[in-house]
Amino acid sequence: MEQFDFNLERVIKIIKDKDCRKAGLQFPEGLKRQAINVAALLEEKTGTKVIISGNPCFGACDVDLTLAGRVDILFHFGHAKIGEYDNVVFIEARSDIDVTPAVKKALEMLKNDRIGLITTVQHVHKLEEVSLFLRENGKESVIGKGDLRTCYPGQVLGCNFSAARIDCDEYLYIGGGIFHPLGVAIATRKRVIAADPYMNRAVEVAPEKFLRKRSGYIAKAMDAEVFGIIVSSKSGQHRMELALRLREMANKHSKKGYIVLMDLVTPEQLLAFKADAYVNTACPRITIDDAERFHVPVLTPQEFEVVMGEKEWGNAGMDEILEEK
Repeated sequence: MEQFDFNLERVIKIIKDKDCRKAGLQFPEGLKRQAINVAALLEEKTGTKVIISGNPCFGACDVDLTLAGRVDILFHFGHAKIGEYDNVVFIEARSDIDVTPAVKKALEMLKNDRIGLITTVQHVHKLEEVSLFLRENGKESVIGKGDLRTCYPGQVLGCNFSAARIDCDEYLYIGGGIFHPLGVAIATRKRVIAADPYMNRAVEVAPEKFLRKRSGYIAKAMDAEVFGIIVSSKSGQHRMELALRLREMANKHSKKGYIVLMDLVTPEQLLAFKADAYVNTACPRITIDDAERFHVPVLTPQEFEVVMGEKEWGNAGMDEILEEK
């Protein structure tokens, strides 16, 4: 069974060293089941009072600042650091799962010799191991350093594929799910093989079906007159300048654009507004993961530019939140 390293010895040491009387814990959705056990252990070992964040958490961009303001230290689990905070400590929760079986299956599918390696923070410590395996099997691997939003070479986020912009022939992604490798395939227009150590399988990412669906939402938005431009109040997703620029673009093309500031963006919350379509400048995954649940089209900023005639659909690409060096 897979285990995640919560690095609790470090957490305990920080609590004791800082004489922390009240600590906060924040977990992403997939790790929330561990929250009560971790809280119980920390209270037993340190005597501190622990408060668990019950709010949704979708990434390092989604720090519970309300809880952080009510505790001495907030421990944010499962993500690498994004941004600067006075009293937030990021605990990355690396995975100990063996990635080799899935990588062996992926090896049979690789067609070229120069392979770009990409993964999430849970598996970045395995990239050198994968690189050695590829080298032993006649492949050259390339591990790129992303922008300031990423902490480690080869690390990609759901909103940032900068570490994949490297000189390679194709990519090997290590990790579960399809969103990250799909984003890399669209952002780089290169072949991506995804090695999933959880399912012990390897698949070639095929973005064509996804792009057809997105083109359908663009087509539905062509007749829209009123656009709601969604801005997130979350510190790591807040893109007000982009939203203001998109509103000006709407006005330029005789459309109406209204900025809607939200913390948690859900289809249910948007039902109350009477917009013909929305443009999402918050977490890029919202547009993709919940696309079929929204009652009207929800576009990425790039797709909105296509609707406005400012960009060709073939050049739209994926929405990313980038932080230049």
